[in-house]
Amino acid sequence: MFGVIARSSPVIRLLAPRGAVLVEAVRGRKTRTDPKAKSKEGRIKTPPPVDPVEMVVLRERFTEYDLIMRALRLEFKEEMLRKRYEEEVGSLAEERAKQEAEEHRSLMTWNQEENRRMLKIRELRVQKEAEAAEVKKTEAAILREQAMENFVKEKGEEIMRIQEEAKSFINLENLDQRIQEALDNPKNYNFAIDKDGRVVKRTVLQ
Repeated sequence: MFGVIARSSPVIRLLAPRGAVLVEAVRGRKTRTDPKAKSKEGRIKTPPPVDPVEMVVLRERFTEYDLIMRALRLEFKEEMLRKRYEEEVGSLAEERAKQEAEEHRSLMTWNQEENRRMLKIRELRVQKEAEAAEVKKTEAAILREQAMENFVKEKGEEIMRIQEEAKSFINLENLDQRIQEALDNPKNYNFAIDKDGRVVKRTVLQ
């Protein structure tokens, strides 16, 4: 009753009997109830790798495209609404445009005056800051000069002290005298002290 053909060609269609119904075999199609193929039972579908740098660039470009298209749509919509408003209102639109221009002119004048006022305030502030910086610089220089004077004074006192101490140093001139004094007045450094620094035990010189 049914004739199944693998390839559909004009010659086969002409040679097929008139009463038979031609059914073309279709490969690669499965129903929802068909089981999974054995060769694909253990396969785990993993999404393709995504380059993070490329993704960031694409997101930035898409955001930029979206903003541009949104701005263009708003621009076109505003132009269309303006034309419609001018067609509907007419002279009122012209009067309103004059009022807006006058208001804009007055606002620009006020803005210029405000800018001049802020410029004066800014100049005064900069002048005060410069004066304060100069005062701080002068104070720092005075402090450095005082520190240098104190340093020189301390070093001078240290030099005088060392010179005074140098009078009691051992040299070639008083070497024999110092040796004799050391022999006449022996000192014993072999002793023990307690926690308070007091000598508790001393050996006898021999």
